[in-house]
Amino acid sequence: MTNICKFIEDASSGTLSVRNFICETDAATMLAPQLLKHHRMILISRGKLAFHLDGTVFSASVGTLAFVFAGEKFSLSPEGDCEYLYISFSGGRAGDLFRRFGIHKGNRFFENFDNLLPLWKDSLVRASKENIDLAAESVLLYTLSRFSASPDKQNTIIQKMLEITEHGFGDPTLSISALSKMLSYNPKYLSHLFKEKMGVGYTEYLRTYRIKYAITLMDHGIDSVKNLASLCGFQNPLYFSAVFKKAVGIPPSEYKKPH
Repeated sequence: MTNICKFIEDASSGTLSVRNFICETDAATMLAPQLLKHHRMILISRGKLAFHLDGTVFSASVGTLAFVFAGEKFSLSPEGDCEYLYISFSGGRAGDLFRRFGIHKGNRFFENFDNLLPLWKDSLVRASKENIDLAAESVLLYTLSRFSASPDKQNTIIQKMLEITEHGFGDPTLSISALSKMLSYNPKYLSHLFKEKMGVGYTEYLRTYRIKYAITLMDHGIDSVKNLASLCGFQNPLYFSAVFKKAVGIPPSEYKKPH
């Protein structure tokens, strides 16, 4: 390797205090509601867990990295044999790190961190009373440093939303709420992000996508309003007709393929 020099500008002067580094396997502890005094970074190492936060349930599995913030009350529902590791921390630098990497209540779950499990486990097992603070802080900061090496998180989320829409628009239950459950994000955050990135609200985007598909079907000879509504994700043919007329200018019954 050739000589490499990388300088750090405006290094943070805030404090970062690591409180504990724990491997949790007890289901009773998981189920018990907790009011956090410190921030917590959680990495799921075995099984599946449901996070109960702010009246919303988020499902997560092995490799999911999650953040719960000081002052929040939450509980976990394990599905079968579960295990997770976590690091509790506080201090002014914690807020700086959250802002730096876009971590907040609407964006707290991150997938594909299972490659860090060996590091987390080995660091916890090898740590002693004399160096547990250093081990925990090192793992915490190294894990956060991996965020910058990942593709733009927001663009990745948008791409997933578009892919799900493309393949699932025929499902009448598809909505921003359904997407939030699939992707484990707050629906308000997804709605805001989609509007910001795409320039149109998700509901309008989905409705337009469905109408365009309906026009394609009609251009290929399908003219039953009931069938069109069903194939395009509308439960009610009358509602489909109303949406179609508003978008195209004429009801589907009058639409004709241009010659």
